[in-house]
Amino acid sequence: MNFDIEGKLIEKYDTQQVSDRFRKREFVIEIVEEAYGKEFINCIKFQLNQDKCSELDAFKINDTIKVTFNIKGRKWEKNGSVSYFTNLEAWKITGVNQAASNNVPPPPISEVDLIPLDEDNDDLPF
Repeated sequence: MNFDIEGKLIEKYDTQQVSDRFRKREFVIEIVEEAYGKEFINCIKFQLNQDKCSELDAFKINDTIKVTFNIKGRKWEKNGSVSYFTNLEAWKITGVNQAASNNVPPPPISEVDLIPLDEDNDDLPF
């Protein structure tokens, strides 16, 4: 399941080579929410994996970005103790201005577009 969230980029960390087959890069965005007349600030950490680590290169601290991510959860057992971990695995990052420009509506239909084509018209110039 995919989720989207927008926020201000406040931290970006270097890529870590965890093993010879796995690398990750973490970053944090700030989300400001209002409730009961007060502002609440949430700092949310995400992780990029493998070839997605470079997705963050195009953005600077304080840029407003849209993060598309999946929620991953794992169970970990050691010495009879069980722990659960949740990870927000980002896989796409776009600038909010870039995302808005991708949603530009198509141009309005002109009168010329509404003229039906005559199939028997042989006087085409080519």
